[in-house]
Amino acid sequence: MSNSTVLSPSDAVNLLNYTSNNDISRLKIEADRARQEQVGEIITYVINRNINFTNICEQHCSFCAFRRDADQKGSFWLNLDDILAKSAEAVEKKATEICMQGGLNPQAQIEGSSLKYYLQLVKGIKDNFPQLHLHAFSPQEVEFIARQDGLTYADVILAFKDNGVGSMPGTAAEILDDTVRKIICPEKINSHIWLEIVSTAHRLGMPTTSTMLCGHIETSGQQISHLSKIRSIQEKALEKNYPARITEFILLPFVGEQAPKPLRNRVGKDQPDLQSSLKLTAVARLFLGDIIPNHQPSWVKLGLDGALQALEWGCNDIGGTLMEEHITTMAGAKGGTCLEETTIQQAILSLNRPYHQRNTLYQWLN
Repeated sequence: MSNSTVLSPSDAVNLLNYTSNNDISRLKIEADRARQEQVGEIITYVINRNINFTNICEQHCSFCAFRRDADQKGSFWLNLDDILAKSAEAVEKKATEICMQGGLNPQAQIEGSSLKYYLQLVKGIKDNFPQLHLHAFSPQEVEFIARQDGLTYADVILAFKDNGVGSMPGTAAEILDDTVRKIICPEKINSHIWLEIVSTAHRLGMPTTSTMLCGHIETSGQQISHLSKIRSIQEKALEKNYPARITEFILLPFVGEQAPKPLRNRVGKDQPDLQSSLKLTAVARLFLGDIIPNHQPSWVKLGLDGALQALEWGCNDIGGTLMEEHITTMAGAKGGTCLEETTIQQAILSLNRPYHQRNTLYQWLN
């Protein structure tokens, strides 16, 4: 499948709405075939550590069980020594990446500057562990810092890049539909700003990932609109020959067990619907075509068994070891917070597919 033959939005919506077992079986076969044509049989993984440095946050997203007020029970804010200790443990376990994100904490400043605080974290890790790739700070965090300090998005991204951030997580996207965002995350940046920040990152040479929070109150049409916007910024990066682009797409099914009650009650389920997640996984592969060739499931949200199924529905990467994870786990996810490298390898072999370790930017290692 080439870029010129990817699905139209209407065809993609129709595929999501297919209900017969025969249709679903064909969808799986087509997505798996597209994956094989675009990236082959090898399933990749990364050895990484996830560090959520604080859950103190100024925002109140209706799906979030992670955030706390500063004086609330369960709030935390790691100091630099804590972060460096976690980074040292990651290096001992042969990690190549630190993924770092946190809540939007207005008190996280140095000399009245949010950017100086964030750069202290970046420099601390890179000065002590220059071999680690730092995959850090979402578009929402970029906007927060820019707003706090009166800077442009480009100012913040360039400061990160110049001091050692290697790539940006494409989180905080949730669903790129502002009617939905006004319900599930009304204080977050809107779709336009998210897209602007990600495209700015690409223009400035900062690779990003892309994500979708699915399985809550969004419609199939809104899911495909989200994928269309993801595809459009990748097309823009390619057409304008930007030095960076989207490296992967990750589907993030909604976990509501510990989420705030209003949205949990509205959604009506505590754990992801695996069948719906697999259908969307397949359609995302077919819709994005080879313009975003790397697709990854969330084993934290789906569990390892669910993630292995997703690898037969269009995914080619199983993600990372993580070593710890708080945001999804605090929402009630059952997948766990850490996978050993050997567990990942054995799981991949159970599919009769080969594996290969990669780095954050999908370059093979060893």
